[in-house]
Amino acid sequence: MGSAPASDDRYLRPGVQTAVKLLIVGHFAVGKTTYVGALSEIRPLRTEEVMTEAGALVDDLSGMNDKTTTTVALDFGRLTLNDHLVLYLFGTPGQQRFTQLWQDMTRGALGALVLADTRRLNQSFEVMGVLEELGLPYAVALNDFDDAPRHELDEVRDALDLLPETPLVRCDARDRGSSTRALIALVEYLLTLPSDRRPSSGGTPTGHLEHA
Repeated sequence: MGSAPASDDRYLRPGVQTAVKLLIVGHFAVGKTTYVGALSEIRPLRTEEVMTEAGALVDDLSGMNDKTTTTVALDFGRLTLNDHLVLYLFGTPGQQRFTQLWQDMTRGALGALVLADTRRLNQSFEVMGVLEELGLPYAVALNDFDDAPRHELDEVRDALDLLPETPLVRCDARDRGSSTRALIALVEYLLTLPSDRRPSSGGTPTGHLEHA
């Protein structure tokens, strides 16, 4: 087969040597699908389904009158950061009943970005708790919804009981530049971790950040 044109973003750049798997996690309707779609350089894989009346009985739809679809498996996107490093982004379902699914998705991941909503901060605790149980490092990004109350980051850090070293940033999941900065905050944090605190690859073909 001939080589793909350099402008064809469906293919990796020839010099890419390191692929890193990262999770985009968070509670129901926090903006994970939007986030992956804003960042991905390829057409993102989405597994959204129309929400049913049965789902409305178990999913908290308060304040989300325009929410009509939900992710039932995963969102997948790809972002090439430079000529050597590519990030594979796996967005997870947010409902509690899908927790086992995204626990399985942590295999091979080097870290996670937790999207949070200041209107429902308490719903982030379960997500962060699972990551901590699994030993997966994470950063937190506040997705700035238009109607969400705006708090100082120090106040949010205290409310979420985050460790001092856990990155906490703001982002707009609809904006590529803002979303990229949040992801870079996670990657930079992972670079600071000693090797014994980084998850093993679990058999997934991801590279090591220190080689990027």
